[in-house]
Amino acid sequence: MAVKADFGFKMRVIHRYLGFFLAGIMAVYSLSGIVLIFRDTDFLKQEKVITKSIEKNVSGEEIGQKLGVRNFSIEKEEGNLVYFGNGTYDKSTGEANITVKSLPYVLDKMTHMHKAKSGDALFFLNIFFGLSLFFFVISSFWMFMPKTSVFKKGMYFTAGGVVLTLILLFI
Repeated sequence: MAVKADFGFKMRVIHRYLGFFLAGIMAVYSLSGIVLIFRDTDFLKQEKVITKSIEKNVSGEEIGQKLGVRNFSIEKEEGNLVYFGNGTYDKSTGEANITVKSLPYVLDKMTHMHKAKSGDALFFLNIFFGLSLFFFVISSFWMFMPKTSVFKKGMYFTAGGVVLTLILLFI
């Protein structure tokens, strides 16, 4: 019986100090996760006009490729001006004005960290954070002794949370 108490005690200690250590990153992930829910809207975004110069007399889809604009489509052309979704291109000068909407600097950094890819420099920190969160899930079952009423109530809440998660996944 002493081995179980020892293991449970160690799990609680690790859970506690890992929680304190990761408090900052958990705050960042929670806030950036909320902001990412609204990524398809202009919520909190600021408009900026960017001027780029490319070759003169570029035509068609090549303009979008040269400017690095995704989902590029020409809306209309009037003389030397080409109008597209979020800007204009002047064929005679090669100058393009593009309007972009982006989050404020700090929120942008937070959401980029939240959406890290394997090619990002610090992707291993995201893996560490994900594994830490998974450890929190597992270690929470050692926070209370299994025979206590708190643990038994916790199991009902766990079952409810799992059922809710499955419902949300398959809706």
